[in-house]
Amino acid sequence: MAHRKLTLTLTGLYLLLWQVWAELEINMENSVKVFLNDAATIPCRYNLNEPDSLLTIEWFVKSVRSYNRAQIYYKNSTDVIVVQDTGFSGRIDISQFKEGTLLTINSIRVSDEQEYFCKVTVDGRSEEGSTRLLVFNTPSFPQTEVEPYASSLSQELEQIASCQVNDAYPVPKITWYKNNNPLTDIGENVDVRNSETQNPSGLYTLKSQLHLVVVKEDKDAVFYCEVTYSGPKGEKMMESNPFNITVHYPTTTVSVTQEFPKGLIIEGDRVEIRCLGNGNPQPDISFLKNNDIQTTDNSPVLVLENVTRLDSGTYQCNSLDMETLLEASGTLKLMVHYLDPVVIIPENPESLDEGQDLSLTCNALSSLSTQTLWSKDNVLLDNGHTLKLHNVSMDMAGTYVCEVVVAELPDLRQKNTVDIIVRGKPMIIDGVTVILGDDESFNVSCRAKGHPPPVIQWNISDEQTPLEEWQILTDDYILSIISISTKSDIVASCTAVNDLGADEASLHIKTSQLTQTTTSTTSTSTKAPGTVNPQKKIKKGSNGVIIAVIIIFILLLAILGAVLYFLYKKGRIPCGRSGKQDLTKEKVSSDDIVVEMKNSKSEEAVLLQGVNGDKKISNDQ
Repeated sequence: MAHRKLTLTLTGLYLLLWQVWAELEINMENSVKVFLNDAATIPCRYNLNEPDSLLTIEWFVKSVRSYNRAQIYYKNSTDVIVVQDTGFSGRIDISQFKEGTLLTINSIRVSDEQEYFCKVTVDGRSEEGSTRLLVFNTPSFPQTEVEPYASSLSQELEQIASCQVNDAYPVPKITWYKNNNPLTDIGENVDVRNSETQNPSGLYTLKSQLHLVVVKEDKDAVFYCEVTYSGPKGEKMMESNPFNITVHYPTTTVSVTQEFPKGLIIEGDRVEIRCLGNGNPQPDISFLKNNDIQTTDNSPVLVLENVTRLDSGTYQCNSLDMETLLEASGTLKLMVHYLDPVVIIPENPESLDEGQDLSLTCNALSSLSTQTLWSKDNVLLDNGHTLKLHNVSMDMAGTYVCEVVVAELPDLRQKNTVDIIVRGKPMIIDGVTVILGDDESFNVSCRAKGHPPPVIQWNISDEQTPLEEWQILTDDYILSIISISTKSDIVASCTAVNDLGADEASLHIKTSQLTQTTTSTTSTSTKAPGTVNPQKKIKKGSNGVIIAVIIIFILLLAILGAVLYFLYKKGRIPCGRSGKQDLTKEKVSSDDIVVEMKNSKSEEAVLLQGVNGDKKISNDQ
């Protein structure tokens, strides 16, 4: 019976212990990922029905490079120990929660990337778990360095660029791209050489060098490098700035172009000719014109200042590639357009008689087609090289202008003039006209035209000699003005005479009608008796002398009145009524003094305008 009781007791104790042992279980994450300098938390979970006082908790760390574990923390029911001089001093915290314990590591370092163990002991039974701590740091932006140039002639691998990132952890990956295609087919034409360096902090610097067998087409290719790196949330990537490489390749052809001006060239222009090879770098250049060497100091641009037609010709550009000693050449035909001075035939035509015909020819030598325009007095007459004048008259005399214009270059134009003289008998265009007058004298004028220029002769009916005479001669007419007396009615006649004939005009002037607003003129030609010029209305103005006389007369009356008043005050004049009557009885009759004042400014202005600054007509004669 006792044996049975002992057996039951041992069985119950075994079951109890088995239950406790069965409940001790450690759960930890496989890995914890964290950025450099951040804080990492590593949880250790377990399940126990015993009070915490029965637990012993220990934390260990084991480097990936070593199999030895080092204790960093210990805790039991009575003691808590943080192991010193482990590299974690002052950076770790251990906290307890209902279902386990939590290890916190602050200011994560690269060296913290290790395996961490959590060991829990209950009544002599221990269980442990582990977590791998992974540390990450984002690399710097990739920097590329491009070689100055690469030659397509070497046909060997040449380094064209390098790509570098700093402060990366773990080591990233660099991939090169050409025109968005990865250069992954490493072979005879492509070689990528990588090198990594770990600094004292544990971070990496990765440098990748790209080597290519360069071809000419690579001058237009776009290259860049791509960096792939890891982080707590997986892989990421970033691309460098794209770049081109400078490829040297030989010149096989050259082109010669007119750089300036872009259009047609005329004499006096500044011309620039450029020679461009299809290689890189540009070859040595030399220019020739019609096989004559032009000096350019090896410049690809030939400048011609103030060109003339003599600069026209074939320009040749020769190139020499100094690396391959290959030669190439190209040509350009240059044409400098011109327009010579205008020539009119006949240059100085003889005088024409009225009714004759004349043919004028105008031309100018030009490198382009031209247009010829004839004009006179700014009026377009005709276009074409020949101008024909039929049945010429006096009105057709004058200066004719011939202008030659290049149709394709309107700014390129030349002009010349020719004077046409038409011989003709005189013609009075303004007959005898009274233009100024007073009680003693007045002025008359006569205007005529003709070629040779006529001479105007005056005939006064009372055979008096003009007091004064003026003549104005222009290209179009002759104007004669005389001053004559007004004491009696007269007939004034003017006669215009030249070698071809004469023309006459006359006017009957009545002194009593000089104040009238109009006068009539009659013109007759000695060659054609009976012809009469139409009447012309001329305003007659007042004379300044009349005004001066009136003013003097008024002043004399004022002076006389002052004298009489002074004598009256002195008593030398009787003050009786009869005396007053004697002084006031006699009145001035309005019929005895006639004063007519009219504005003669307009007629005088017309005359003086024709005189154009010559001796002015005096109205005080």
